[in-house]
Amino acid sequence: MAGNSQRRGATRKPGSKKGATAGTGGKGRRALEGRGPTPKAEDRPAHPAARRKVAAERKADAPRMTRTSAPTRTSSPARTGGSRPGASGVEVVAGRNSVVEALRAGVPATAVYVGYRIEADDRVREILREASSRGIPLLEVTKPELDRLTDGSVHQGVAIQVPAFSYAHPVDLLAVAARSGAPALIVALDGITDPRNLGAVLRSAAAFGAHGVVVPERRAAGVTAAAWKVSAGAAARMPVARATNLVRALQEYRDAGCFVVGLDAAGPTPIGELALADGPIVIVVGSEGRGLGRLVRENCDVIASIPISSTVESLNAGVAAGIALYQVARLRER
Repeated sequence: MAGNSQRRGATRKPGSKKGATAGTGGKGRRALEGRGPTPKAEDRPAHPAARRKVAAERKADAPRMTRTSAPTRTSSPARTGGSRPGASGVEVVAGRNSVVEALRAGVPATAVYVGYRIEADDRVREILREASSRGIPLLEVTKPELDRLTDGSVHQGVAIQVPAFSYAHPVDLLAVAARSGAPALIVALDGITDPRNLGAVLRSAAAFGAHGVVVPERRAAGVTAAAWKVSAGAAARMPVARATNLVRALQEYRDAGCFVVGLDAAGPTPIGELALADGPIVIVVGSEGRGLGRLVRENCDVIASIPISSTVESLNAGVAAGIALYQVARLRER
């Protein structure tokens, strides 16, 4: 016997209790034979990689969407129609209503992101049709990727990427009003730093026929994804101007014949009794805490108030702007 067969216990003696070792008939040799190389993971039917491969092959045959990884989101403002280019960068607009309104308004989207296996409704189908007709890249992403792309905001499975916002000049809003044939109705914001308040003002301005919104260039909220979301797409239809100096912009509006009205809780004139509301008018809204700045207040023709219960100190800036715009629209109808 090959090897160290002479050592004690290496082999059984013929007369042992268990007897001599029986031959295996080649069984041991066959057990040692290899079964060939291990198949790749994607070629094993029960492996997750194989299921992903099958799903990818099915998807390549039918859908129009491309599965891809979402890019890193930047923090520059979103874009709507305007006369002057904004800073470089991109912005992501999320939410079905916001995306639909942006595409309807012709916002130059550079990509449309749709969640994997999204439950399609009329808005999603419209988004897909609009993206296909305009040749906008349509990308299918997973929910984690979409969450990262939108910074964890409520996206409802849909988002678009748009270039940086293009702000108008304050004087351009007068031209918008002239083309409409109606007396100018402009909203100016003083010290509003919350983009959600800006979004609420844009939504109210669009609802009550305003011709634009003016925001200061410094220490004020710009049109970001948060403002887009709250505006429910109204940012796509409402021109937004950025003023280097808000006081100077108000002086230019006064020189153009506009009646400048500042909102303040202690204003002597209730907004519902405002005279000259049927003429060109600029409504100035201050922040909830600080209110109107001193120079801004001095350049208002009248300070108006919204009567509220004595148990409430003040109104949210977006709510105050909506009430004031409604009152002006009601006075104009009379």
